[in-house]
Formats: sequence, structure tokens, C-alpha cells
Amino acid sequence: MRVAFLTHEPFYPPSGGGSAEAVYLAQEMVRRGHEVHLFCPRFPDTDAAKRKFGIELHPFESWPMGRYTSLRSFKYLAYPFFLQRMVERAARGIRFDQVFSQHAISAVAAGRLKQSVRVPVVMNFLDYLTGFMETWPRYLAPRAFIKALERFELSLPNRYRADGVMTVSDVLADYFANAGYPRERIQPIYYGYDAKLFPLSESAGSNGKQPVVVMHGSFDHHHLGGIALEAIARVVRSRPEAKFKFVGQQTPALTKFRQRAAMAVSGLQIECTGFVPYAEIARHLSCASLGIVPYEESTGTHCAFVAKIVEYLGLGLPVVSTPLNSARRYFGDEPAVRFSEFNGESFGQQILSWLAEPLDRRRSLGRAASRRVQSELDWSAISKKAIDFVEKIQQQQCRT
Repeated sequence: MRVAFLTHEPFYPPSGGGSAEAVYLAQEMVRRGHEVHLFCPRFPDTDAAKRKFGIELHPFESWPMGRYTSLRSFKYLAYPFFLQRMVERAARGIRFDQVFSQHAISAVAAGRLKQSVRVPVVMNFLDYLTGFMETWPRYLAPRAFIKALERFELSLPNRYRADGVMTVSDVLADYFANAGYPRERIQPIYYGYDAKLFPLSESAGSNGKQPVVVMHGSFDHHHLGGIALEAIARVVRSRPEAKFKFVGQQTPALTKFRQRAAMAVSGLQIECTGFVPYAEIARHLSCASLGIVPYEESTGTHCAFVAKIVEYLGLGLPVVSTPLNSARRYFGDEPAVRFSEFNGESFGQQILSWLAEPLDRRRSLGRAASRRVQSELDWSAISKKAIDFVEKIQQQQCRT
């Protein structure tokens, strides 16, 4: 089939987080003989990407797009309407068999295209996007506005009569089902990792010359708040030699957090790497003692299937996470993951408990966890499950 593949993120190279998934889904579609037309923001070396992945590209060029672009939220709100027109123009000369959207932002365009292009639509939700904003500062995210956005996001599959929905977690699938979308047309696919980029590291989990507690990601407001700050203070009180390393873009949220931490925690040892390409992240993580996910509590974080956890475990790193519903449902019986309460004291104690574990035990648990995620959550497994569902939806529509 000929697929119009929609996303609001530059396709290649992936910048981490949700952007990584699009590459592997497109590859699986092409591997099965489908013709993929990618509609996304322009990125460098598009001709090379076309040859590498065997896809057709329709780049958006009206303004820069990306997770670190200025005025990001306003651009995200406007983007779906421009994206819709791009696909409609292309559809005058190309007959698409399906519209496939990544994330809620492009789902808006996909839904509207179902009415104008009149082909089946599959929406892939990699998170509950607006739910993350519950923990943002009120001046950036007024609560009444956020609640309205959350209701709108959950309404998308019903509002536009999507033919199928994929979700990043069982928890998010429950939200869409509770909003009235048929459960039999929802497929949780979780979130994967590239086992070749995050291989088991023999040095993972070691304290080496000093304990290193690592976190990587896009560092938005919901990633770094009071829980992370209090946890760091708790750890440094007991283990002043511990170092905290943050791998990723120096965002305003990370800059503010680092300033607060420096004032609140005497003698804090902290390192911020700045932006690191997705393919190089593992190098910065592999020698750490453990990885952390100190997310603040919100609807969005409870629905997230956190990529950090998967990638830490792939390397063999022990993990401490706040008790996010989706993570606990999947990793609740995983010995290499320890869940705190939603407070910094508890989170800090869990970090200290890992640092106190004998190295042999940490490495043994890390190796077992790495084997599990490689078997269940490598992108090859995730992509197969996802495209099986996409093809199933298409076959059902062709029969009706």
C-alpha cells in the first residue's frame, strides 16, 4: 500500500525520545513492500535519507520545527493545518491508501485528512502529550487551558473516526477506551530501543572511582522538579562523592534546575553534556552507576512508556523511577528497576540503596534485564507488532 506518513519531528537523525520510533516504523513498512511518503519538517541531507531508507520525502519548510526550536508550542499548534494542506496537494497526483500519524500533533492533520482524502487513518500516540503540561509552571500552562487540551487530545480518534489507534502504553490505551473509542481497535505497542546502539556494557552499574547517577532526555519541566532536587540533596548528604550527570540539550528547564541545585546542595558535583546525537547517548551512559527517572506526577507521565528506562536496562544499568503507572505495569516485576514514592526523600533513598548493592549483584540483575528488553522491546519487535496492526486495519477497511 501507499502510505502518507505524518510527523511533527524531523525524521533523521533522530534527536531521541519519540523521534527515534519513526525511523524504525518506516523501515519496517518499506521492508514489507509498502511505499512510504514521509511528510515532516525539513532536516539536513534529505536526499541521502531518501536513498538510505527507500522513502519519498515531502518536507515542511515554512518555519523550523524541532523539540528545541523557539516558540515551539505555538508552532506545534499551527503545524497540523499546514501539514494537512501539504498532504492534500500531494494527493492530487498521488493516490494514498492510508494516512499514518505519529503523535497527537500530526493526528489532528490525519483526522482532517480522513474527510478530505477519504482513506483509512491510523493514529499512533507515543504519549499523552498535553497531560505532561500539568506540571508546567502556570504562567506557561494555565490549568483550565490544559484540561481543555487534554479533553481534545483524547477525543481525536472519535472526533475524526480513526480506523485504528496505537498507544505507547496500556495505561494510555485505557484512557482512549474510557473516552469511548472501541477497545478492539486499539493496539498498545509500547516503546522500543535499538539494541545495537544500546548494547550491554560490562562497565554499567560500576561505581568506579566515584558513583555516577545519570539521566538523559529532552529535559522539559516535568522531567526536573522538586523530586529530583530533593533526591539529589538526600544522596549528597550520605554520599558527597557522588556525581550527577545530565545528558542532553541545555534547556531552560535544565538551566534553572542546575541553578537551584547549586544553591541548595553544598558541594554538589554535576555535569551537563549539552546536546548529544541519539547514536552517541549510550557512550555517555554506559559507565554510570545507575540511571534515574525522577518524573513529577501527572496524567502524561503516568501514561508514558519511558524510553529512558528501556535504554538504561538495555545497557545493563539499574534504574530508579517514580511510580509511573505505565512503567509499574510493565516493569513492576523487574528486579533491576526500583520505584520510589512521589517525593524526593524516597527517591534519594532508592538511589542510595542501589549504590549500596554489591557490584556483582548489580551487574547480574543488569545483564538479565538487558536480555529481557532486547527480546521484548528492540525496535525490530516493536515495529513488527505495529505494522502487523497497520496492515490488519487496512485489510479490514478493504473488506468493508
